[in-house]
Amino acid sequence: MSALPPSQMRAMRLAVQPEAAPVISIETRWDALQMRADEVAALAQLAPERGVMSGDALIALFADVEEWQVELAQRAIEDLDALMDKGLTALGTLVERGNDTTAPALALWREFYHGREAVLSLLRPHPKAA
Repeated sequence: MSALPPSQMRAMRLAVQPEAAPVISIETRWDALQMRADEVAALAQLAPERGVMSGDALIALFADVEEWQVELAQRAIEDLDALMDKGLTALGTLVERGNDTTAPALALWREFYHGREAVLSLLRPHPKAA
């Protein structure tokens, strides 16, 4: 935890980040995450989800929240992206070796699911606030 407000933390993070990294839009990253979640679900022997929020619908939620919520959601989506990248790499190794991927893929899918729900709950209006 930091005693600094989110705006100061963001300024500090931007000051040390390299500029060479390509910028990927949040809606593109979100949609790609959903496709990778379907890959993980298949490895976990789960059916693909239906009715998952699209990247465009996610961005529409950004209009009704505070800037700090948007920043936290963006960071969480970046974290989910990293989680899925590393997880799918590890699962690919298991597939190449001929090992069963059901249990580890299910664990990765659950981590992704709960992370995604955390992002969505951050952006959805709470009953007391509505």
